[in-house]
Amino acid sequence: MRLSFSLLCLLISICSFGATVDTLDIPSAAMQKKLRAAVVLPASYAKSKAAYPVLYLLHGGGGQFSDWLRQTPNKLLLHTLADQYNLIIVTPEGEKLSGYLDSPIQKDNLFETYITQEVLSKIDNTYRTIRDRKGRVITGLSMGGHGALYLATRHPDLYCAAGSMSGALDLNTAHWRIAPEFAKQIKPQFERILGMQDATPDLYAANSVVNMADKMKANGLKLIIDCGVDDFLIEPNRELHRRLVYNQTPHDYTEHPGGHTWDYWENSLPYHILFFTKILKANGAVAP
Repeated sequence: MRLSFSLLCLLISICSFGATVDTLDIPSAAMQKKLRAAVVLPASYAKSKAAYPVLYLLHGGGGQFSDWLRQTPNKLLLHTLADQYNLIIVTPEGEKLSGYLDSPIQKDNLFETYITQEVLSKIDNTYRTIRDRKGRVITGLSMGGHGALYLATRHPDLYCAAGSMSGALDLNTAHWRIAPEFAKQIKPQFERILGMQDATPDLYAANSVVNMADKMKANGLKLIIDCGVDDFLIEPNRELHRRLVYNQTPHDYTEHPGGHTWDYWENSLPYHILFFTKILKANGAVAP
């Protein structure tokens, strides 16, 4: 009897989440690479003919496109949020450390082009999406937080709002709270896409989100940024916040207890989606 009751509970739990996940091949012509993305569709999508808003959700350094589905303590987090807010969630590939930028050095690292052109086009041509900035939002964790703000700031015509969770907002690791051993370990990965920092400091500065506060103000994007108080990336987040306050750019900034962990990001993501949903509703960009 106890086994039957447990089985019943499991079935109820599974059936209560109707969102489905597609694993989509999105090759890059720009980089000549075979890449993939996960696409979470809310349960209502199959029953409707409406166009849906899309959240592009970026993973962190050292990760891959499936992280948001496999690494969160609650493996149904994205399913739940897609159903709750009636939106499509896309988790594209950003490789181990691409910065989500177009490297001037490595032509196999053109992830700004990939995300903003190739991924976006594939999603819009495969699913019923709102094909306008008013129905697109973007956020991410760590490297993905940097990538989300970087891409939205440089392409305000594509997104109406952007966010960052524990973002690596300054690519100069001297401003991170990390041990010398870790700095030495990741240094070659940054040098691969931006060159040696001593030789190309301007490239690091130009591609760091912390230096884009004035562009953010000019673009008028809606912004949400948060970081854990124990996170090794807290100082770049505080610095961007200070600069946005100084130039009077409206933004939502929060520091929560926690560090650079999946427990933190699982707690953070619902706040971002709630923030985005209010903007999407104001834009009239919601699915019925």
